[in-house]
Amino acid sequence: MRSVLYVEQENVYYTGLLHDIGKIGIPRTILNKPDRLTEEEFEVIKKHSTIGGDILRDITVIPHVDEGARYHHERYDGTGCSEGLSGESIPLIARIIGAADSFDAMYSDRPYRKRLSLEQILVELENGAGTQFDPKIAGIMEEIIREKNILDDN
Repeated sequence: MRSVLYVEQENVYYTGLLHDIGKIGIPRTILNKPDRLTEEEFEVIKKHSTIGGDILRDITVIPHVDEGARYHHERYDGTGCSEGLSGESIPLIARIIGAADSFDAMYSDRPYRKRLSLEQILVELENGAGTQFDPKIAGIMEEIIREKNILDDN
């Protein structure tokens, strides 16, 4: 028998895989643009979380998968998108996915910048705790990075 914790970990894992499914509704010219997005393009791409939530809303085999997609760009201080949720009103799965998604973005090369170093990411997590990120989740991510040494930062 699988434990409740294991099932929750699976739900977060599968939600993480599906959280950006709404990008299917965003024009390729914006998704594949090699430069920074214009303000208008950024407004279009921000819609992917709502689109994703709508696509996944009837999926019941992965609890809260639609919430992970719909709210993963909310910010802990309420200045994110799509609905301006803040703090604990942002579903936990979305707070986890949002922090993991940000880590992935920071640790990936982009056409307009190289990936950040692990130390730079740790600074960003610390600076964003309580504003962009749930401070508990940011702290857990920092702890995992530092104590478990999950990445080779070469």
